[in-house]
Amino acid sequence: MRVAVVGVQGDVEEHVFATKLAMDRLGIEGEVVATKKPGVVEKSDAVIIPGGESTTISKLIFRDVGGKTIAEEIISLAESDCAIMGTCAGLILLSKRGDEQVEKTKTKLLELLDIKVKRNAFGRQRESFQVPIEFKGIGKVEAIFIRAPAIVEVGNVEVLAKFENYVVAVRQKKILGLAFHPELSAEYGDTRVHEYFLKLIC
Repeated sequence: MRVAVVGVQGDVEEHVFATKLAMDRLGIEGEVVATKKPGVVEKSDAVIIPGGESTTISKLIFRDVGGKTIAEEIISLAESDCAIMGTCAGLILLSKRGDEQVEKTKTKLLELLDIKVKRNAFGRQRESFQVPIEFKGIGKVEAIFIRAPAIVEVGNVEVLAKFENYVVAVRQKKILGLAFHPELSAEYGDTRVHEYFLKLIC
């Protein structure tokens, strides 16, 4: 099994660490590869789009390199029913619709999750926080929110977690979108979200 982590910007190494640890705990043999260029995602069984700055990540994944883009490879994986996870900024990029901030910055979206997102729904960096939430299929997890978006409209998706009046985790087939940062929980030994994701892989 190979899991690609889009490495253009954001919590790349944290996701690599969390995914490797989750693989070990599940007894899965494979590799986790961070990539900044096309050619790796298309040869992988799953892909993770980390948090970071969504406008920057969008520009980089849609950038044509030798006639290919990482975005096209992610969409192709989705069409092949492969597993995809987006966290924080990754959630924004997976969504079909964004708020006025997304439109103002002309952030191009992958449009793979039938949801609408609101950027920075919980405030700026200094308003970051950690809170326990109930995650369907896992139980209670400590969710770390950093300049986090929120899901304000849902279509044909399964809601996995809520916080206050917002949806913060959804699943559509094998595509997982999270407003929080499960890779940071792995630093405290909790890899359950990544294990959940790995179990979606064929």
